[in-house]
Amino acid sequence: MTTIGAKIRRKLRLVFVAAIQYPRVVKYRVISSNRPKKDLARRNQPTLLLGEGTIFLGRCNVGVWPSPYFFNGYAHIEARRSTAIVTIEDGVWINNNAVIIAESSQITIRENTLIGSDFTVYDSDFHDLDPRKRLSGKPETGAVLIDENVFIGSKVTVLKGVTIGANSVVANGAVVASDVPADSIVGGVPAKVIGKIRKNHGD
Repeated sequence: MTTIGAKIRRKLRLVFVAAIQYPRVVKYRVISSNRPKKDLARRNQPTLLLGEGTIFLGRCNVGVWPSPYFFNGYAHIEARRSTAIVTIEDGVWINNNAVIIAESSQITIRENTLIGSDFTVYDSDFHDLDPRKRLSGKPETGAVLIDENVFIGSKVTVLKGVTIGANSVVANGAVVASDVPADSIVGGVPAKVIGKIRKNHGD
């Protein structure tokens, strides 16, 4: 009886979670201004899609239950200018509270990448670094590529022009400001290589 009761309670919890979250997901769909060219994403958390550019969403998952910020956060995905492109490929899992903004270049997240909560990636400085042109100048931009099967921890920031090589791991809290070689472990501010991925060829 105890096992049956636990299963019933678990199912009821999931029903309540869905009942609370579903209206939020729908609301953010309604207020989104960007309609992706491809949209196969599973939205477990509200996802705001903005901008004049192009968004491609493969069979990815946005939001994770149970995980922090599930009920009080949302994912912000923006292709700001007409030249901007955001691509999220199949098998990607993005935890809660992600911010992905391509101002005028490209951000690409390739297949089977796992991303922790409070993730941020930008293709731009957004403002000119010259203080005299801070509001009027043209900021630098650079395409971002997160290659396949990358594992990114929580509270990670990836800056413009960065490529993160396949299979790499980015530690919690890292700020990635330069390229990461494939099969590397990086951490710190700014992120540096602190190890290499050892592959078990016996599997």
